[in-house]
Amino acid sequence: MITAPELEIGVLILGIVILMFEAFAAKMDKHLLAFAGILGLAAVLVASFFVVPSPSSDQATGFWSFYTADSLSIFFKGFALITTILVLIMMIDYAPVLASSVATRNVGSTLGEFFALPIFTCAGLMYMASAIDFIFIFVSLELVTISFYVLVSFTRSNPATLEAGVKYLVLSALSTAFLVYGITWIFGATGQTNLERITVVLASSDTDRGAALFGIVLVLVALGFKIAAVPFQIWVPDVYQGAPTPVTAYLSVGSKAAGFVVLLRVLRPFLMLPEMQRLLVLIAILTLIYGNLAALPQGNLKRLLAYSSIAHAGYLLIGVACFDGGAVIFYLVAYLLMTLLSFAVLVIVSQRTGDRISDFDGLAKRSPFLAFAMLIAMVSLAGVPFTAGFLGKFFIFYAAIAQRQLALVVVGVITVACG
Repeated sequence: MITAPELEIGVLILGIVILMFEAFAAKMDKHLLAFAGILGLAAVLVASFFVVPSPSSDQATGFWSFYTADSLSIFFKGFALITTILVLIMMIDYAPVLASSVATRNVGSTLGEFFALPIFTCAGLMYMASAIDFIFIFVSLELVTISFYVLVSFTRSNPATLEAGVKYLVLSALSTAFLVYGITWIFGATGQTNLERITVVLASSDTDRGAALFGIVLVLVALGFKIAAVPFQIWVPDVYQGAPTPVTAYLSVGSKAAGFVVLLRVLRPFLMLPEMQRLLVLIAILTLIYGNLAALPQGNLKRLLAYSSIAHAGYLLIGVACFDGGAVIFYLVAYLLMTLLSFAVLVIVSQRTGDRISDFDGLAKRSPFLAFAMLIAMVSLAGVPFTAGFLGKFFIFYAAIAQRQLALVVVGVITVACG
């Protein structure tokens, strides 16, 4: 029988093998490494269907009680694997762009790294889905972040890409500092880093809940950076525009999804604090308003999708504030499909014309299939009725109504109309 930790180990071994071929088989066609990565991840995805989930998220299965294999974590492991496979397919099509962008004479010498880093990122995302201890959350989050440091600034000869990489590096390091400082406060107040044990300690009247609340606020600042929630979203437009398009797609979907999984787990011990839900409601409202309104004047499609990503974080935060994991999961699946579809079309079109919205003029005549695919993606992201995006928003708003969060429903409906 396959156990859950073996999935991540398999992904890590796959990434290491691809890097070894990159280093010692210099003359081989590096596109073969991408195909090997896709096949390897597909094999791990198939293996994940044979993993029996734990009956409860409180039941640890390895790594010194840091790791769980409940149904939520198994689902998001598959989510991370599918996302990475689709991103690698986009990277294969994007490879010619690197020939004119990478600061090296032999672009083939860097392609292997370009194909291997998403695999390590995938392993980090899978670990994040199973993390039930702040220490393991920190380690897995850094595995993801360090891989993105390199991917975002991969085409270093492009000034916009270099700026995006530096901005992501500095602000991500700052968010990591908030995370570590918040964990320190929580540990000082509870004496624990395991989320289930923190829940037990916080239920005691002897616990200093004020210190624990301050600690979780700092952790929320760090996670707010990862999910692009207001007011921690300042890095998103420039980084999304400057990064290679497949990397932008990976940031928009994979990193955000893992951030929300961690958020659902981390908030569980602190939901008994009445201030927590009010804070989440405030952040969700600000994120909805800013993301939708800031997207309106954009002329660059990647920047438009960046602000769209912020807005969708607001809708997902409604589900988190109401602690409806089912609504969050459905919305993330719909968001995955439509966002990756829009970026796939963008990768193809941008190589021929550009990534400005005006560059898509006449696309229906040049390529009706691409125009139709982009139309489906955009109307779903906008929440037009009878699309996956509409159903996702419906379940989110239904969860808010069930929790009597009418302010979230009103703001959400208005911003959908504005967007």
